[in-house]
Amino acid sequence: QVQLVESGGGLVQAGGSLRLSCAASGRTFSSYAVGWFRQAPGKEREFVAAISWRGDITIYADSVKGRFTISRDNAKNTANLQANSLKPEDTAVYYCAARLQYAETRPVNYNYWGQGTQVTVSS
Repeated sequence: QVQLVESGGGLVQAGGSLRLSCAASGRTFSSYAVGWFRQAPGKEREFVAAISWRGDITIYADSVKGRFTISRDNAKNTANLQANSLKPEDTAVYYCAARLQYAETRPVNYNYWGQGTQVTVSS
C-alpha cells in the first residue's frame, strides 16, 4: 500500500517554473514506478511523465518534452516534476500515481493516486 501527497502547485506567469513534489508513505516506495498526470476542466486525465522504480527510465508526453523533468529520491520517498517554460495550456490539476512493475502512460494501470495539486499558468 502506498499513499501519495502532492504539493508545489500554484499560480505562475507564462514562461515561469514550478517544482511539483509527490511524497509517498510506505517502505516499499522504491518498488513502484511513478507517473504524473494532469486533468484540465472538461478534459480527460492525460499522461505527463513517468519514471521507473530505479529512476533509470523516464517517459514524457510530447507536449512537455524538453520543458518538464521527472525525478525521484527513493531514500526520501519522493518524486518530483520540474516544470519549466510553462504555458497557459499547462493549466490543470496535477496528480502523481504509483504502480508496481514498469513505468507506463495509461492512467488506468496505476493503482495509487494522490489528491492532486492545482497548477495555473496565466498569459
